[in-house]
Amino acid sequence: MVDYRIDRRSGVATYVQIVQQTKQAIRLGLLAPGDKLPTAREVVEDTAVNPNTVLKAYRELEREGLVEARRGLGTFVRRSLGAAPADSPLRAELEDWAARARESGLEREDVAALFTAVLETHYPEQAAHAAPARPPQGDPS
Repeated sequence: MVDYRIDRRSGVATYVQIVQQTKQAIRLGLLAPGDKLPTAREVVEDTAVNPNTVLKAYRELEREGLVEARRGLGTFVRRSLGAAPADSPLRAELEDWAARARESGLEREDVAALFTAVLETHYPEQAAHAAPARPPQGDPS
């Protein structure tokens, strides 16, 4: 199950945050094909967002072919993304790096800027299409 966290100060539309967090959960293997997404009502109760916002996000995910709505049953993951399991050793290294960055006084935005710059160096062919990098959800702040 995915636990949506909405940042109303981010400047990113709420439905886009739901889409991004769902994709991240799928990419990390926290959601797998066949898994059920929380109902719109559950998301509304947990996040205090408008039900239409949740439905808009789910429609966008459905349009992208990542989920499917089953009438009377809910919305289910159709396919996976990427290959970065949540328990990857690389994640542990990134967690350690993020902790060191925070201890050294870097703000979240500083870390995001550094990470984005490194990504653009190593994935230049995707840099023009990429959205701004967001630190992992496990951020302790």
